[in-house]
Amino acid sequence: MVNKAPSASLFSSILLLILAFLFVMADSAPKSVASSSESAVHIVYTERPLENEEPEAYHIRTLASVLGSEEAAKGALIYSYKTAASGFSAKLTPQQVEELSKLPGVLQVVPSRTLQLHSGPGKLH
Repeated sequence: MVNKAPSASLFSSILLLILAFLFVMADSAPKSVASSSESAVHIVYTERPLENEEPEAYHIRTLASVLGSEEAAKGALIYSYKTAASGFSAKLTPQQVEELSKLPGVLQVVPSRTLQLHSGPGKLH
């Protein structure tokens, strides 16, 4: 039995494939420096406020505890959910999301997503 060493071209091809894979992975990695200060819309689910407090006032108070003022909270607040769920949507940085997530009464903070409905020749009426 003769044991042949792999050819140099096979080694070069594998090395090139590994380098291409690493390049693609590095390009798709999250940009932590840029994204750390960028704000994005998030949905903040909260417990329901006490019966004597308006939901929007509760949401502004919750948001103001992280943003530093009621004015900043009103500026960041996009919508206050009051009927089917209790919570609000607001423009938040990743650091603000982290701080809000730790507050008592905050159940969950998730990024807002826009979904497109599919339409085409077979759409239902």
